[in-house]
Amino acid sequence: MTGSGDLRIYADQAQLAQGLADYFAESARAAVSERGAFRVALSGGNTPRPAYELLGREPLRSRIPWNDTFIYFGDERCVPPTDDRSNYAMVAKAFLDAIGLPPQNVHRIRGEVDPGIAANEYASLLRTDLGGAPHFDLVLLGVGEDGHTASLFPGASPETDDRTLVHAVQAPSGDMWRVTITPRVINLARAVAFAVAGAQKSRVLAEVIEGPRDSARLPAQSVRPASGKLLWFIDEAAAADLAERPSPQRLA
Repeated sequence: MTGSGDLRIYADQAQLAQGLADYFAESARAAVSERGAFRVALSGGNTPRPAYELLGREPLRSRIPWNDTFIYFGDERCVPPTDDRSNYAMVAKAFLDAIGLPPQNVHRIRGEVDPGIAANEYASLLRTDLGGAPHFDLVLLGVGEDGHTASLFPGASPETDDRTLVHAVQAPSGDMWRVTITPRVINLARAVAFAVAGAQKSRVLAEVIEGPRDSARLPAQSVRPASGKLLWFIDEAAAADLAERPSPQRLA
């Protein structure tokens, strides 16, 4: 554990995926035991995909209380749910289709409608399900090579007022709108887990964890849970530039 959270370093991406999937299962069982439900906001991207695939297969599949698990999304591209660029589509292919969750347990962001409408709809959903100060049991995130997380991009302050839960934002390339939960929602979570893999992420990861705080330049630095846990699931390649790091975890 460091001032930046609990760093869990793994030998490779396969070990990272196993560690992340195991943590998901542990979190689900604990939340259902303590509060009767597990509410998790998933991230897109290539790094968590292998972990999601493990969730849909044994032995993890039967260890998770799926009927009491409720799936949400941290962000979404403004494309239809069948589009290959959709975070929902990736998650559905990775494990949702395999486990057959009840439709009422899966809450996707409607990327096929106007971005502002989609953002307002999702904010209303969060307020209905989780209240005006929503506390997810777990939020999963990644870090882009530019330091973004969810769809919080460099160049504009990611700090938002207390009432804002979900934003519609345009990607820096200007060619796509996205819908994203805000730092306020992320930082109210009981646990936030970053998954970061690959040598191409090593420089930015070191900046985010160990560098000076500048969340407008590195939005991932805006993630500081108010009272929850912050965890980093990192492979050795991504951890290469960290000045201080624990020994890699070895999973059977």
